[in-house]
Amino acid sequence: MTAFQYVRPAEIPELAEGQRFSTVLIGADSGGAQSEVRLIVTPPGGGSPRGLHTHRWEQLFYVLDGVMAIEVDGQRHDVGPGNLIVFPAEMPHRNWNETDANTVHLAINAPMPPSKAPKNESAIGPKS
Repeated sequence: MTAFQYVRPAEIPELAEGQRFSTVLIGADSGGAQSEVRLIVTPPGGGSPRGLHTHRWEQLFYVLDGVMAIEVDGQRHDVGPGNLIVFPAEMPHRNWNETDANTVHLAINAPMPPSKAPKNESAIGPKS
């Protein structure tokens, strides 16, 4: 049986202008057995490090703060706090921030990605 996990609010360091921040809240190194949860801060002008991409696992975004633009099936959607986005495995997607404030979201990967796999497995197009 996996132990109960309690994660306190993440401490986000002071970020330099334009700096993206990502930290694992729950993952293989912290007792996660089936999924990984990351906290990601995307600065104005930032976005998916590899542009349009896919994963072999399902990925969910839960937006905590700011407005994030996402692209799925060639269509743009603007999502804000409280929105949950589900990307099935192998679905091409990307996200970016066109606002003048940071966006903050949780990225939930399930099942847990292989520990050695890059987080953005397969880039399939330009970043913009």
